[in-house]
Amino acid sequence: MKTIDKASEQVLKKAEKEKIETAWDRLESMQPECGFGQLGICCRNCVMGPCRIDPFGEGAKTGICGATADIIAARGIARMIAAGAAAHSDHGRDVAHTLLMTAEGKTKGYEIKDEQKLKALAEELGIKIEGKDKNKIAAEVAEKCFAEFGQQHGELQFTHRAPKKRQEIWRKLGIMPRGIDREIVEIMHRTHIGVDNDPENIIRQGMRAALGDGWGGSMIATDLSDVLFGTPKPLRSMVNLGVLKEDEVNIVVHGHEPTLSDVIVSAAQDPELLELARKNGAKGINLAGICCTANEILMRHGIPIAGNFLQQELAIATGAVELMLVDVQCVMPALGSLCRCFHTKLVSTSPKAKFPFAEHVEFNEEDALNIAKKIVRMAVENYKSRNKSKTDIPKDKMDLVAGISAESVFNILGGKYRATYRPLNDAIISGRLRGAAGVVGCNNPKVTHDWGHVEMAKELIKNDVLVVVTGCSAIADAKAGLLTPESALMYAGKGLQEICEATGLPPVLHMGSCVDISRILITLCNVLNEGGLGEDISDLPVAGAAPEWMSEKAVSIGFYVVASGVFTVLGEPLPIQGAKEFTELVCNHLKDMVGANFAFESDPVKAAHLIIDHLNKKREALKLKVWGR
Repeated sequence: MKTIDKASEQVLKKAEKEKIETAWDRLESMQPECGFGQLGICCRNCVMGPCRIDPFGEGAKTGICGATADIIAARGIARMIAAGAAAHSDHGRDVAHTLLMTAEGKTKGYEIKDEQKLKALAEELGIKIEGKDKNKIAAEVAEKCFAEFGQQHGELQFTHRAPKKRQEIWRKLGIMPRGIDREIVEIMHRTHIGVDNDPENIIRQGMRAALGDGWGGSMIATDLSDVLFGTPKPLRSMVNLGVLKEDEVNIVVHGHEPTLSDVIVSAAQDPELLELARKNGAKGINLAGICCTANEILMRHGIPIAGNFLQQELAIATGAVELMLVDVQCVMPALGSLCRCFHTKLVSTSPKAKFPFAEHVEFNEEDALNIAKKIVRMAVENYKSRNKSKTDIPKDKMDLVAGISAESVFNILGGKYRATYRPLNDAIISGRLRGAAGVVGCNNPKVTHDWGHVEMAKELIKNDVLVVVTGCSAIADAKAGLLTPESALMYAGKGLQEICEATGLPPVLHMGSCVDISRILITLCNVLNEGGLGEDISDLPVAGAAPEWMSEKAVSIGFYVVASGVFTVLGEPLPIQGAKEFTELVCNHLKDMVGANFAFESDPVKAAHLIIDHLNKKREALKLKVWGR
């Protein structure tokens, strides 16, 4: 079974009939996959090799340089963390760049939309705001955030948002990040041949770089995006391939950076372009998203989502997309050749990411709105090329509620004038809520599409666990109807049902794109600050999970979540299992170091019960009611 989503199944059948290749077909052609690679015991860090260790002990026990399986696996995971942290943090750097240029009046199409958050950030960063206008403050905030990337010593500013006890753990272990870029560079140095050959020491640096992502680059990306584009507030929208329209120009934005996608929203509403669409026979211009760019414009503008990672090819295969606009991360290089089977134009926009058979329209902030209008015009003019005989749009679509932020939780729970987290803490303390779980991450064709996310979420909310979601996981749950308040009556336990009825919230809360896992970290800090549930994140009855992860970003996320004190379950194991001692370190001994560890479990229901058991233990340690006792 490839997917549990009916819309995706419909388009997959169409693709098979038309002999169009998708990610599932390419996965099948790779079988059997390299077992050494899956176990993490192959090394290409120099050209004496490549080397591979025999996991059964009958062949080579070390690489040519003498590196053991544990050293090779540790270096491999650390390099995955470095790449993932670089991707997320570069996102933050780009948003800081846009904020600076906007403050200096050098952009077209942007403005500072959350002045209150800007001023709060300025004060947190030690910037005086008296007598300064918002542009002057924004410029200083942007420069201060830029400095976090290149800082060579000291501590990242936003790590001080973490509980004091957690900060002490990081300092004691020597994993408090100094500068975002510095920690990534140090991983690459340490994992060069002949440098760091102690697996525990390597993974400490891995966690240091991951923390620089979670409490640095990603947090900068989230906070500055809120300043520029507005802090999300709860809103309703729609999801799945059925949001594409037969009688309108369909533009799909795909990728991760909000700087272009946000201004595309404005361009798609331009009266001149709407009139051009009508002249070309369309009733209007329909904008939809794929992946995390979708989440960005959903939670700020209510733009519908066409699908998650594994639906990017399927959106094109409907035959109804005039133009797919891509920037960076999780964009399949297969899209270009697929678009040639249809009338769809593929447009790349980032100088960091070009693709086969794509037309490149380079984006820059100075002329953002005009560039956005140019791209929308390309889509509008392509509408007349659509072949209706090759068009098949699934009717499947679902309502959702999105736009939950750490800030909005205050008002949702306490009201506008008595904003507080107290009701959430009291719900956990009294036992109406067992705890909370952050379920995040990608899709992976090795796992039945959406099944891991949806089944885990259903099992958790049935057991009174509040679920918060980001990224492709959020989209999967949305398609299954779990992001509607009504779903609480169908799937949630009695305690969680009561909370959803009182607040009007769904039992599964959409908190944004994958960089917005930083919102979850801040939410946990707010819960601790409210009191009654311990002194550190590791004291809380909370857990994390990534049932269908596949990217290096997910590895970085996993390690900064664990290093922050949150037990985390992965559906696919990390590629380390050929290294027994290193696997033992990651799955058990990290708990002694940072108060949390990883577990691997492919069955989402069993994984949910690992989380439930963990929450019960945390409740017991806090002397709270434990279910079944």
